[in-house]
Amino acid sequence: MCGIFGIVGHPEASNLAYLGLHALQHRGQESAGIVASDGERLRAHLAMGHVADIFTAPVIESLPGGAAIGHVRYSTAGGSRLKNAQPLSVEYVGGQMSVAHNGNLVNAEELRKSLEADGAIFQSDADTEVIIHLIARSKKATFEDKVVEALSRVKGAYSLLFLTEKKLVAVRDPFGFRPLVLGRLKNSWVLASETTALDLIEAEFIRELEAGEMVVIDEDGLRTSNPFPPSRLGRCIFEHVYFAKPDSVLFGTSVYETRKELGRQLAREQPVPGADLVIAVPDSGVPAAIGYSQASGIPYDVGLIRSHYVGRTFIEPQQSIRHFGVKLKLSAVRQVLKGKRVVVVDDSIVRGTTSRKIVKMLKAAGAVEVHLRISSPPTQWPCYYGIDTPSRQELIASSHTVEEIARYVTADSLGYVSLEGLGNAVGDRERTTFCTACFSGKYLTGNFAPGSADEEKPTPRLVSA
Repeated sequence: MCGIFGIVGHPEASNLAYLGLHALQHRGQESAGIVASDGERLRAHLAMGHVADIFTAPVIESLPGGAAIGHVRYSTAGGSRLKNAQPLSVEYVGGQMSVAHNGNLVNAEELRKSLEADGAIFQSDADTEVIIHLIARSKKATFEDKVVEALSRVKGAYSLLFLTEKKLVAVRDPFGFRPLVLGRLKNSWVLASETTALDLIEAEFIRELEAGEMVVIDEDGLRTSNPFPPSRLGRCIFEHVYFAKPDSVLFGTSVYETRKELGRQLAREQPVPGADLVIAVPDSGVPAAIGYSQASGIPYDVGLIRSHYVGRTFIEPQQSIRHFGVKLKLSAVRQVLKGKRVVVVDDSIVRGTTSRKIVKMLKAAGAVEVHLRISSPPTQWPCYYGIDTPSRQELIASSHTVEEIARYVTADSLGYVSLEGLGNAVGDRERTTFCTACFSGKYLTGNFAPGSADEEKPTPRLVSA
């Protein structure tokens, strides 16, 4: 759950990196960082918080140079602390190096223990630092060969940007779990997690990097290679369901159009005869709700309003207000909901606690029936490839039936789109190019064998309204 951005060949590289990270802020809000190169040395600035708060004009001025990489972080490996902010930077025998990583390495702990036993000293908890140590220990002649040797030892998800004094290297893992796109801004090359970052700086989208591809940009220009040939594509389907920004084109498909198609598919599979209204849980549920309305013929309206001014923390009054956290983020429109039989569309249910509060809020606002519809299959398994999901024991769908979940969230009915319907909506009818492990439990790296602690089916818990 991170966003990365890189640019080479522009006199205001750090400023454009700031803009690119701003466009990718939805991919991580814990920390942000930019490292810039002037051809002789790297300069970095990293801090906890949001991009707009961190990168003031004086900070950008302190990062001169024609090349820069940046990172916005939401932790999946390593705690939420400044020492884990990226890009991570080091000086080693080969010079200076910085790296920005989107993804998660499933064998990082094993490699770290091996490196520590051999004398390595780690400065962070991030799995990304394992890659730095492997590069620093490589005996290969060129930096890109060191990167290839290092990455041949890691398993899992990675879209990576490396910056040295003289070059930028981008690499995508052989499964293509996490997105990475290439763009052009006049004489500059741009790399980003999503096309929305290219759009903001008015860069031309060239193409998506292939799974297993490496791009090297230096004074000789841009060259590509495929040192890690893919055996089976595993692009993250949850990027389309929830994580990516709707205006992005991801894995060759419009995210917005995919989410609308998910809503249409959901309406076909999980109709609600006699409903008066379709509403969305904003913002991620809006395209699917529009699609549901289009396919069902049930009018769409705005029944929930999302506040855009909620920080990551808030002060709760001593006499606690029921559902205080959800009420800060969402408010119900009574005039729209009163006396209506409502279909409310959301992208997923994780623990079920938020859905329960939303349904209760809608009924308190006057809805006579609330039918919850989810534009993805039940989330039953944790993600090990870079999406921050809880343990399997915390995922309500792993131990409860749809009917039990409906009773818990107090909905009059509950329906999910099927795995087949999801595949159809994203253009993967044979289900061979996307990773669906969070829904199916089929992990592509094979590191999570059935019967392990994370794979065991949780003991069912009784739930009640």
